[in-house]
Amino acid sequence: MTSPETFDRVTVFGADWCRDCIRSKALLDRVGADYEYIDLVAQPEAADRALAISGRTNIPVIVFPDGAHLVEPSDAELTEALAAR
Repeated sequence: MTSPETFDRVTVFGADWCRDCIRSKALLDRVGADYEYIDLVAQPEAADRALAISGRTNIPVIVFPDGAHLVEPSDAELTEALAAR
């Protein structure tokens, strides 16, 4: 799916208490991806942006510069999406 919003780099909407968010951030760090992390606890108003992008309240929402996004991706799904870009 694509987002109506555009991003300059990979953007992760998440929370530090979320295990899937921690796992996805660790993978992005391991591969040296340039990404922006938006902490939904520190910036609760950003949850509306994540919802508008994904249509879901699940996190993490990971948005790519081409507008595609993933919600709660497995490591394999995230790795594949990064390799495709």
